[in-house]
Amino acid sequence: MATYDDQNIFAKILRGELPCLKVFENDRTFAFMDIMPRSIGHSLVIPKAGARNLLDIREEDFMEVARTTRTIARAAMRAFAADGIIIQQFSEPASGQVVLHLHMHVMPVKEGVPLLPPQTHKEDPKVLEDHAAKLIAALKA
Repeated sequence: MATYDDQNIFAKILRGELPCLKVFENDRTFAFMDIMPRSIGHSLVIPKAGARNLLDIREEDFMEVARTTRTIARAAMRAFAADGIIIQQFSEPASGQVVLHLHMHVMPVKEGVPLLPPQTHKEDPKVLEDHAAKLIAALKA
């Protein structure tokens, strides 16, 4: 397995070198809206630690990612009146991992509404801002 590259897009987001729509942050994790969502409210949860994926993250960091993912998932269910939630994580390019920094996809779903194909639609920033505001409000509720 290759080593972690600290020049990946998520590492740059964590350092403030690239913008994002943050919805949650604690000492070990960071959550933000996916700019190419597969569903309304699709967000990402990442560790602040430099971890390529599930195969190399320290257990205590992964446990916090899991806790944050659950928190975001519960809020997303409320914020987007979802019927269910999909949590996805890919490890290594052969599995479909594109950004080589561990991330959990949190995708609220509605019955009968299919997910968009991956990386096919860059959402309007105003729409993403609205989705972020809804998710942040649900996290505070």
